[in-house]
Amino acid sequence: MSGAKAVVVGAGPAGMMAALTAAEQGISVTLVEKNKAPGKKLAITGKGRCNVTSACDRERFFEQIPRNPKFLYTAYANFDNQDTIRFFEDLGVPLKTERGERVFPQSDRAADICDALVKACRKSGVRFVRGEAASVAVEDGAVTGLLLKDKTTLPAEAVVLATGGLSYPVTGSTGDGYRMAEQLGHTLTPPWPSLVPLVTEESWPGETMGLSLRNVKLTLWQEGRKKPLYEEQGELLFTHFGLSGPLVLSASTRLPRELGRHTVSIDLKPALTPEQLDARLLRDFEEYHNRDFLNALDKLLPRKLIPVVVALSGIPPHRKVHSITREERRALVALLKGLQLTVKNRRPIEEAIVTAGGIPVREVEAKTMQSRLVRGLYFAGELLDLDALTGGFNLQIAWSTGRLAGKSLAAALQSQGEEQP
Repeated sequence: MSGAKAVVVGAGPAGMMAALTAAEQGISVTLVEKNKAPGKKLAITGKGRCNVTSACDRERFFEQIPRNPKFLYTAYANFDNQDTIRFFEDLGVPLKTERGERVFPQSDRAADICDALVKACRKSGVRFVRGEAASVAVEDGAVTGLLLKDKTTLPAEAVVLATGGLSYPVTGSTGDGYRMAEQLGHTLTPPWPSLVPLVTEESWPGETMGLSLRNVKLTLWQEGRKKPLYEEQGELLFTHFGLSGPLVLSASTRLPRELGRHTVSIDLKPALTPEQLDARLLRDFEEYHNRDFLNALDKLLPRKLIPVVVALSGIPPHRKVHSITREERRALVALLKGLQLTVKNRRPIEEAIVTAGGIPVREVEAKTMQSRLVRGLYFAGELLDLDALTGGFNLQIAWSTGRLAGKSLAAALQSQGEEQP
C-alpha cells in the first residue's frame, strides 16, 4: 500500500504518534509542523521533565477525565498507559514512576521523549515538512489533500488534525485545527482554559505570594451543591492573583465553562482532627503563654501565613495567648481546617496547560477517530473536547487518540486499495 498517502497536521505528541503508527503500517505519511522543530510544547511539559503518563489502573484513569470519558474507551483499550510505558522503553527511553503514580523519563528530560518520537518517525519513513496548514481539501465528502498557506498542495487520502488547543500559543497552539474543522462543517464547543491557576476575590493571597504549601487538602465547592466538585490532598501555591500549584490546577478542570459561584476551602492540617488540632494549639499556647497571639503560631504555620491567619481569626494580634478564650480557640481551629477563598475567575487561556472544549466528540467516531462528516478526516489529541487532571492523563489522551487515528486511517486506506482493481 505504498501509494496511499496521509498528511498529519501538528507534530505534537498526538500528531507524531498518529504519523508513526500509520507509517509503520506502510502508509506514506507527511507530517506538517509550523514550528522550526517538532514537539515544541511536548519539550516543556512537566516543567521540562515530561510526565509521560500515569501508572494508575483503568478505573482511576477514567476518574481523572471530567468530560466525555466514555468517548475514550476504545482508544484507551487499544493503547493504554502500560502500552505507553512499553512503547517508550522499547524506543530506548527508560522510565520511572514517582509519587502519585506519575511516570517520567529516568533522565528527567522531556527532550528525550521528543527526540525518541522524532527518531522513530523518521526511521519509519515519515516525511517532516515545515509549513502552515490553510485548509483541508475535500471532494464528494472525502479528503483529497491539504493546502498550505504558501499555496502548496499536499495530495492525501487521509488527513489527521492534531494541532492542539489554545493553551501555550507560543508553542504553536493557536486554534488552526478548530478553524479548518469548522470550514468542513464541524461545530465547536467554545474552548476555555483548563489546568489553569485561579483568581480569587480575596486579595490576601498576594501577601503570601510565593508561599508553597505541601500536604494540605483543597476542596472545591459550587454554590447550591451539597457534594464538593473536587477534593484532594497535595500541594498549592499562593500568587499575587490567587492560587496555583498542582491541587489548584486539577481543581480548575472541575469548573464548568460558565463559572457561577465557587469557593475553595483549604485544610491546612488534614492529618489532624479538629480535636487533635485544638490539643496541639493548647500545648503551643501553654508553652508561649506570655507571648502575643501574633508570635505564638511559629510552630504551626509558615511565617508568611501567620499575619493572614491572625487577621482572619478576629483575635487581636497582641492579645496574650493565655487570655484567648475556648470559643476563640475553637474558631481558630475551624479557620485552620477550612481557610475559605472565593473563585473570581480563571487565569487566561494562554496560561492554561490544556484547553477544554474543542471538536465535539459526537461528531467523531470513537472507534476510529474519524470525522462523522468527512471521510478520511481524523482528529487526535487536545483538539477534541477532552481534557483531564494533572498527572500524565492529558498526554495519555494524546498517545491513545493518536495511536487509534493512525491505526484506523491505515486500515481504511489499505481496505480501499484492496477494493480497487
